[in-house]
Order: sequence, then structure tokens, then C-alpha cells
Amino acid sequence: MSAVLDRRSRGWDLARSTALPSVATSLWVSAAVVLSLAPSLLPRSATVQAVATGVLAALGWALAAAWRRRPWQRGAGADGRGRLPAALIGAAAVAVALVGADRWQGTLRAALDRPAIGPGYWLEVFSGAGALTLAAALVVTAVAAGCRRLGRVRVTAMVLTLATATALWLGPAAAGALERSYAAANSAVDAALPQPVSSTLSGSADSLSEWRTLGANGRKFVAGPTAPGAVRTYVGLDAAPGLDARVALAVRELERAGGLQRAAVVVAVPTGSGWIDGGAVTGFERRFGGDVATVGVQYSTTPSWVTFLFGRRDAEQSARALFDAVSARIGQLPAGERPKLYAYGQSLGAVGASAIFRGGDDLRARSCGALYAGPPAGAVNTDGAVVLANASDPVVSWSPGLLVRPPDLPPVRADAPVPPWLPVASFVATTVDLLTALDTSPGHGHRYGTDQGTALPDCAAPATGGTLTPPTSHR
Repeated sequence: MSAVLDRRSRGWDLARSTALPSVATSLWVSAAVVLSLAPSLLPRSATVQAVATGVLAALGWALAAAWRRRPWQRGAGADGRGRLPAALIGAAAVAVALVGADRWQGTLRAALDRPAIGPGYWLEVFSGAGALTLAAALVVTAVAAGCRRLGRVRVTAMVLTLATATALWLGPAAAGALERSYAAANSAVDAALPQPVSSTLSGSADSLSEWRTLGANGRKFVAGPTAPGAVRTYVGLDAAPGLDARVALAVRELERAGGLQRAAVVVAVPTGSGWIDGGAVTGFERRFGGDVATVGVQYSTTPSWVTFLFGRRDAEQSARALFDAVSARIGQLPAGERPKLYAYGQSLGAVGASAIFRGGDDLRARSCGALYAGPPAGAVNTDGAVVLANASDPVVSWSPGLLVRPPDLPPVRADAPVPPWLPVASFVATTVDLLTALDTSPGHGHRYGTDQGTALPDCAAPATGGTLTPPTSHR
């Protein structure tokens, strides 16, 4: 009788242990959840944290499934030994990480004057993450079952067919459709924006750069609040068929608007979509009491991250061409009448502005100064330039090297507590932060304010203007 009871007891223990997740699942999934709770640069909403946790947990589950099916030890651990300790260790690790994440979110929110998280925050996070992980698991399981039913040969043929179709037709078609959508958004005129009437602004009746050709962000640039006497000129992609023609038009427009009679000229390099930060320009006008001209030329209609990956050379060429042309025209003025010349760029615009100069000595010889705001990590030469970078800005921190080493930061403004660097975890956390880098007020994240303009340095004498010869072709 005792032997029978003993066998039943062992069977019950085995059933209970095999009802728990496998050792690999407990360890991989808990490690993924802990990774998702690593300290962030910016406060996270419950939705963003839920997506991050759910995606990483699903990835952990997939890795565990692959580990269990490794051919050299398939079936190992099927008797359930070690499942309970692994589940307890995983749960304890998640609990410790959760306490740390809750404290860190509270610290960040207090520093950035954001509301504290409520009692339902983590409930929303884990319910959303659980639903996302479950949905991913169901989809993967269904796909795997379908693949087993079709067989390896048929699945391979389907994958190759889809890959070929994507490469030959779907990919280019999708890229073309996306490019057309960006171009359409750039050309669309917002009826709420007032067309300028002052002759010192592009898009006015006197302007050589017509209102309809400025592009969506160019129109915002010239229609924004402007200090009395300040000049804002802009040339959009639709204004002329090539870079050299657009640059030549920009110089004529700057001269027409009276920009060469101002105390300072700022060559502003837009972001990928053609945007120039109105806060920065307001800062320039405040810095010089309205006695300043800002000039920009559009080189793309796509978002900055797309242009950074696939069209960075366009930003650099456009910046160099415009600066060279403006510098050459200033150099033709009498020495005592030359305005001070500056270069400015934010984000991808900072990459373009940095490409103008060969180094700090060249910057100082050809301009009164340069200002780079929120430059992407490792993408600009900061020698001789004024750099504005928020400590909470993931753009200035993120790079693949963050996986294995701390970020190589420029001097940053301590606007928020900075989390300690952790291998892999900091890369993952900063990648998630990129999604919400603009969801902040100026002075935090990837947003900068009027202090961009007021941070411009002064110089003892006007810029020389560089060579008197016309700039060479930049095509």
C-alpha cells in the first residue's frame, strides 16, 4: 500500500513540475522582462513600456523554444527537474527589476516635472505585455504548425518566391509609394498658415522663392513669429531642378530680402524633411536684436532617420554648397560691411552643418561659429563648435557601440538623472527611448528651445567671407 502511495506521490509531483514552464522558458523570458525594465533616459508611458516588455518577452519565449529544440540535447529536462527553481529564480529577478524600475521612473518624472505613475501603471504594463506575448506566441505556433504540415521543401519554395517578389517588385513599389506620400505631404499647403507680406521673408509677394514652392516645413519656417527687421529666407525642393540652382536662388533671395545688410547671417541646415526649428531661429533673432538673417535650402522630404540612413550625403552636399555660396557672396562686400557668418543644424541638420568644415581651425577661419543641437552620436566633428545636447536625449547617446561600451557623449546639459551604463541593457533601453524622444518639452529629450540661438558665440571681427571665386559644383 505504501509503495502505491509513494508512486502516486511521485506522479503528482512530476505532474505539478511539468505543468510549470521549462527551465529554458523561465530563464529566457524572465531575462527578457528584466532587460525591458532597464533604466531609461526618458519617462515611459504604460503603453510604451508594455510594448517593450511584450516584444522582448516574446523574443525570450522564441529563444527558449529554439533552445529546447537544439538537436544535440533534444528532449533533455522533459521530466520536469529544475522547473520549479528556475521559475522561482525568474520571478524573483523580475520582482527586483520591477522595484528598481518603479523607483527610477519616479525619479525621472520628478526631475522632468511629469506626473508620478499611479497604482494602475504596472497592472496596465503587464496586462498589455502579456496580451502581446500571448498573441505573438499564438501566431508563431500557428505558422510553425502550417510549416510542418506543408513540409520543408514547400516552405522553402514559398519563402524564396516571396523573397524574390519582395526584392523585384514589392520592395521598389512600396519605396516608391512612400516617397510619393512624403512628396505629397511636402507640397500640401496648410491653409491655416498665413502667407508672409513682409519683403524680408521668403514666400511674400516680393520674394524670388514662391510660397507654393517652399514645402510644408519651409512655409512653417517663414510664417512663424518673426522679430522686427529679421530676415528669413528659404528655398524648397520644388523651387529649382538641382542643388546648384537652388543654392544660387537662395543667395539671390538672401540678397533681395536685405540679408547681407544685417549684422549676422546664419546658414541653417534643415532636418531630412526640411524642418528648421522655429525656437532656434527665435533665439537667433533674440541674440542679435532682430539684426540677423537666417537662410536655409531643402534637400529632402523624408524623415531624418530615413535620410540619415540612405541620404546623408545629400544633407552634407547641400550644407557645403549653401555655406560656400553665401560665404563667397559675403566676401565680395567691402571689408567693413560684411555680416558675421554662422552655421547651425539640429539633429541631421547638425550632421550637414558639421560637414561644412574640415576641422576646428577651418571653422574658426571661415565663420564666427557653428552651433550643433542634438547631434547624432559620433556623427559630427564638434571641434570648435558650440554643442547643445540634453543628457536625456537618446539621439546623442544611441549607437551600436552602446551594446559593449558607454556612450561617447559631447558635453551634455544635465536636464535629468543619467542611468548607469549596462552592457546590452543600455542599448535596448536607449533604442526604446528613441520612440518617444520628441514627446517632451523643450530642454528635454530631443527637443531644444530658444537657447539654441542665444548660445551662438560672438567673434571679434566679421567673418572674412572666404574665397571671392564662385563655389564649385556640388552635384
